[in-house]
This record gives sequence, C-alpha cells and structure tokens, in this order.
Amino acid sequence: MKKRIPRFIALGLLLSGLFVNSVARAQVFDPNAPATRSSAEILADTTERREVVVTPTAKRQKAAADSAKRTEHMFRAFGYPGIRLTRPGKAALLAAILPGAGQIYNRRLWKLPLVYGAVGGTIAGEIFYQQRYRQFADAYNNLTNPTAINPSTNVRYQLGDELLGPQARTFKTIDAINNGIVFYRGYRDIFYLYIGIAYSLQIVDALVDAHLQDFDVSTDLSLHWEPQLLPTPGQPWALPTNPGVLFALRVR
Repeated sequence: MKKRIPRFIALGLLLSGLFVNSVARAQVFDPNAPATRSSAEILADTTERREVVVTPTAKRQKAAADSAKRTEHMFRAFGYPGIRLTRPGKAALLAAILPGAGQIYNRRLWKLPLVYGAVGGTIAGEIFYQQRYRQFADAYNNLTNPTAINPSTNVRYQLGDELLGPQARTFKTIDAINNGIVFYRGYRDIFYLYIGIAYSLQIVDALVDAHLQDFDVSTDLSLHWEPQLLPTPGQPWALPTNPGVLFALRVR
C-alpha cells in the first residue's frame, strides 16, 4: 500500500497539469484581431462588444442643441470669412449696431414698437430739454454780457425781448432765467442716462431672446393656485389659521 501512494501522487500531479493546460487554452481570443496583433494576446472573458445605436429621438435632440453652442458667421462678403459668433452674440451685436436689429434677427417684430418707442422717446426728451436749456443759457448770457446788442433795437438786451426766446422772455428777472437754466440742464443730463438704459435694455432683450429660441416649454410647466387656510403663529387656539392663497409652480 505504501508503494502505491507515490504513484497516486504522481498521477494526481499529471492530471492537475493537464487540467491547468486545458483551462489556459480555453481563454477567449479576439477573432477580429488584425494580423499584426500577437496571437498570444488574451482578452478577458467578460469583454463585450456593443454597437452604439443612435435613435431618431437622439438625432433630433442633438440637432436641437442649445443655441449658445451653435455659431454663425457675420460680415461675410467678398471672400472674407467673417466673424464667427454664437446666435445670442450675433443678436446682441446687431442690436448694439442698430437698435431693433437684434429683435428682427430673432423674428420678434412685435417688439419693434417697444424698442423704438423707448429709444426714440428718450432721445426726443433729450432734444427737448437740450433746446430749452440752450434757450435759457443764451438769454442769460445776452442779459449779463454788457457787449451783447439786440440787433433789432441796436441796444442791450432787456427782459422781455422777443429774441431771448419764447419761454425765456416770459421771465421777469435774471435769477428766474438762471433757475430755468438749472432746471432744464438737470433734466437734460438725466435723459442721457435714460437713453443709455433704453439702449442697453434692447441689447439685453435681443441676447436673452436668442438664448430662449429653443427653450422647451412643456405642458408640465404650469402654475396652480387654490384657496388655503394658512397657519398663523401667535393666534388664539380657537382661530389658529387665516384664509390665504396657495401657489404651486410645477416644473419638469
């Protein structure tokens, strides 16, 4: 019996070697490997080959990408490639060059009366107060300058002279005319600010509107309201709530 034990051990080692060799041969080789790849390269058993499938929905989503990432060319002519700008950047630049051009580019023609009303109204106000200021300033200079001569009478200007201006000649004192200068100059200066605000707002409107061209407003985006009894701290225990309105904004 003792002589057979070494034989069993040798037989077991032989079988183990055969088993290990068969397992090594069972590894998966890439059948599509190029000819230059070594035949000894072994791929893992868990390697998977998956083909990426692009659905029509994915294609539409890709085509309707965010407008901020899409670019266009501007000032392209006579072989010049132009300036590469995003759609919002192009809309803002057009609005900066000409008020209302950004709204036309965004196809928001109904905003043109608002743009031209705001910009044109502030410019008209600036012109009005500038003319009044100039009239009172000239009248004050003519009345205080001893060398200023009224060409219609060949004498110094007097209060009430028609050449002082239709508004300035109605004032009875030089101090009142000086107060008119201060009044109209203040409004003239503030209308410069109004022009800048109106001009900047139409640029911002064109920029934001271009960003929102592809904004998806679905039916899930809605605002609901309903009457509600709201708890009020500090109220007596008999009336712990007060009537109110509850608003709920639902977004996707």
